[in-house]
Amino acid sequence: MRFAALLLAIACASPALADPWPQWMGPQRDNIWREEGIIEEFPEGGPKILWRAPIAGGYAGPAVVDGRVIVMDYVTGDDVKIANFERKASSGTERILCLDEATGKELWKVDYPVAYDISYPAGPRCTPTVDDGKAYCLGAVGNFHCIDVKSGKVLWKKNFPADYSTKTALWGYASHPLIEGDTVICIVGGEGTHAVAFDKNTGKQKWAALTAPEQGYSPPTIVEAGGVRQLLLLAPNAVTSVDPATGEEHWSEEYVADNGSIIMSPVLAGDLLYIGGYSNKSLLLKLAADKPTASIVWRNNGQQAISPINVQPYAEDGILYGFDQKGTLRAVDLAEGKRLWETSAPVSERPANSGTAFIVRHGDRCWMFNDSGDLLIARITPEGFEELDRAHVIKPTNDAFGRDVVWSMPAFANKRAYIRNDEECICVDLAKP
Repeated sequence: MRFAALLLAIACASPALADPWPQWMGPQRDNIWREEGIIEEFPEGGPKILWRAPIAGGYAGPAVVDGRVIVMDYVTGDDVKIANFERKASSGTERILCLDEATGKELWKVDYPVAYDISYPAGPRCTPTVDDGKAYCLGAVGNFHCIDVKSGKVLWKKNFPADYSTKTALWGYASHPLIEGDTVICIVGGEGTHAVAFDKNTGKQKWAALTAPEQGYSPPTIVEAGGVRQLLLLAPNAVTSVDPATGEEHWSEEYVADNGSIIMSPVLAGDLLYIGGYSNKSLLLKLAADKPTASIVWRNNGQQAISPINVQPYAEDGILYGFDQKGTLRAVDLAEGKRLWETSAPVSERPANSGTAFIVRHGDRCWMFNDSGDLLIARITPEGFEELDRAHVIKPTNDAFGRDVVWSMPAFANKRAYIRNDEECICVDLAKP
């Protein structure tokens, strides 16, 4: 009894286990960081950089699991700083890099030649998805690899344009793969194969669903509604719910995306589902409680809604928070379809086109990483935005709309932030002393 009590006391006194960041938006794909023992303000001179590792170009954030950091990049000698909406051919090598989480030292890499013909051709967009010792990595022009995390061995691979006779969208493949049971679900494109579920161990196709005019950039998303699990697929022409086990359709509503630009993952707030994209295109649906159906609450609510581009919005207590394409952080009462407030303060003094600050919630605070390379600690409430502290941690190495920017979502794990630009990946210490 005394020994058991001693073990219990030790367990209770031990700090919470470090959380991984195995995919886009974290362990539960909700941009919530659940670790304890995190600083509430920056030390004088800013947070300590524990290591720096050289990498090449890309927008893909890192994944952090089991002492490894997995990140993708693109090595090329061509000029990749080109205007938005412009396709320009370039060639080089995409790489999947595995770094030691403690030191940043390269443990292994997988590389392959690629030819780009996309806008913003700095490199891959998708954060690797890590599950059960395997990393699922999607490149900017549709090269998809399943890799053993320990050894770096390629277990299986696909080339979506070649395998499914589809063309890469203007801004490349950007829909982060989703693990669902024994499948990995990807937005592929093509006739009847807008979404494809592969056996996550073998790569064998298990089902395919839908046809869309283009892939879009929205990740496949699972919600629990109407008494079932629903897989939500956002395309430039519709939002559709299907059975994640079979791909069979539950319901679909028209959504018209300008320039094929639908990027965000749908946001569920109670029984309300929000979808928004470029040029003030928005849609609010109400999901039925007793069966998988949906009805329209409002559509295209203009400046009262949010048109997300780079930053995934989130909902809390019926309020939607997120960055609009004009570069302002907004709060919107979803049921009323009414904007409560907006500010450009996390990014710039005045609104900047596509101004970006990625948001991760942590307790009653938020961590933000803006496109100037600053980490922010803030509070975001229905009453407004409150900045608590800010530190510059990495330089912007690309450009957009005449501004220097870094557009890559960090990973938050092990009481650290893992942040990349087009030159390096850094590890930032955020643990309380």
